[in-house]
Amino acid sequence: MNDLLKQRILRALETLPDDKGYAVLDYVEFLESRYAERAKPTGFLAKLTESVEDTMRAAKVSQQAISGTMGALDGASRIMRGLAAAGQAVVEEAVRAAEAANREQAAQAQSAAMSRPGSPPALPPAQRR
Repeated sequence: MNDLLKQRILRALETLPDDKGYAVLDYVEFLESRYAERAKPTGFLAKLTESVEDTMRAAKVSQQAISGTMGALDGASRIMRGLAAAGQAVVEEAVRAAEAANREQAAQAQSAAMSRPGSPPALPPAQRR
């Protein structure tokens, strides 16, 4: 779907109340089941959110309660993404620190080998035979 069409649909949806928005969602899901070329999101939180929403709608829970629950789940999803990004940053920083320590240790070892009296200078691996 092109971006202009997406924006037009979004503008039309923004004017609808929640109950009409869910009717539109039902129709979109029907069309998706018949004609979609792409798969649904496969992330755990996306599946959980859709499952909770579908269950609440089937149980005829009020639109206000569904909206509040979806807002809470969306907030939890954002927190989880933030935690995952923070964890990734910690791991990347630890890897950089370990690589720097290894380079420093190798430089010190090479420097120590070259400073020993009576030992021939160390050649780079490409020049050794």
